[in-house]
Amino acid sequence: MKSRNEKKEIPTMATEPEARAVKALEIDDKPFIEANADAKSRYGRFNLAVIGGTGVGKSSLINAVFGRDLAKVGKGLPVTRGVHYYNDESLGIWDLEGFEIGSREAPVDILRRHLKTVAERPSIEQISVVWYCVLSQLPRLTEPDIGMIRELDAAGLPVVLVLTKVDWIKNPVTGKRTAPDDVEQFRDWLENPVDGNDMPVDIPIQRVILTSAQGKHGKGKEHGLGELVTETLTLSPENEKDAFRIAQRLNLPWKREMARPIIAAAASAAAGAAAIPFPVADAVVLAPIQLTMMGRIAAIYDLELKTMLSAGALAQLGVQITGQALARSFFKLIPGAGSVVGASVAFALTAAIGEGWLRLCEQVHTGKLDLDKIGDSWGQYAPTFLDVIRKMTEQRIAKP
Repeated sequence: MKSRNEKKEIPTMATEPEARAVKALEIDDKPFIEANADAKSRYGRFNLAVIGGTGVGKSSLINAVFGRDLAKVGKGLPVTRGVHYYNDESLGIWDLEGFEIGSREAPVDILRRHLKTVAERPSIEQISVVWYCVLSQLPRLTEPDIGMIRELDAAGLPVVLVLTKVDWIKNPVTGKRTAPDDVEQFRDWLENPVDGNDMPVDIPIQRVILTSAQGKHGKGKEHGLGELVTETLTLSPENEKDAFRIAQRLNLPWKREMARPIIAAAASAAAGAAAIPFPVADAVVLAPIQLTMMGRIAAIYDLELKTMLSAGALAQLGVQITGQALARSFFKLIPGAGSVVGASVAFALTAAIGEGWLRLCEQVHTGKLDLDKIGDSWGQYAPTFLDVIRKMTEQRIAKP
């Protein structure tokens, strides 16, 4: 059996002449690997604390938002009794357990002890946001719940109260989904809590969000998770927002927004490298720029984690896409290119490679493309003649 770090053979769809040309280029994957590692280090880690009793649906919620099973996220570190920390490169999850009613120690005292344990951990593991999970079928907040939420607030932690496993009701005419009346009433009370004498009750939560990680009987669509993800990003520290954008799997536009400036910067760098046009045979000088771009984009889509491939194997895929694009003979078809690569062609080619790589990363990230079967489809992500022409046109239009 091959080890995880062993480079995987990625089939190529290049023609035989192209394949020979790619091989002759001998592109080094080092720029990809270094850029990928640097990006992951720079983005850091987002740490989420999830609090809730057994059966409340914490694992389903984590899996739906981050695409990770709570019990299988990277490595689980049993810090102390009732406290587990699961982490990989972009995501850390604190699972704080042990709040059973009737225990000899008050839940708020248990939580206070757990928070002290967390505070003693390294800075990269400190909690940023808390999801306090309450089962929607039991629409009530106990005094211990309120005490723990106050304790979290006193520790300076923003709390999102998540009502889980909501049985949404679909309107047969409009198709709109609403929560049961008792759940809606519970949310209204949580947003403006009062006691039996209509006196305000202090429950310091940032938002109340109704969710279902899956439909009834395990079927149907997820609901409320987009709102939960948006609110979590809003409450995240500025230096951890990008890590959260990377860790979550629901909002792809966030990832595109992070990737597009990288593509633009690489395209400009390629244009600079070709300010003095060079022969097509020397186009390999663009490869380090393009592989650096691809390594950074791969970090945004958490590709290594999602596919269980090494950075080296991903780099080899990038090398083949870049190499095939550079080896294609369509350079001579591009107006004004002739037998040399100028700034506009280098810019357009690099931008087209970046967009193709972004699409491939997105397909793998969402589980729609299996890299084990990439040989049947990866060629469609390498830029075509029309892709390059389109980017050249866009560049001309964008110029003042």
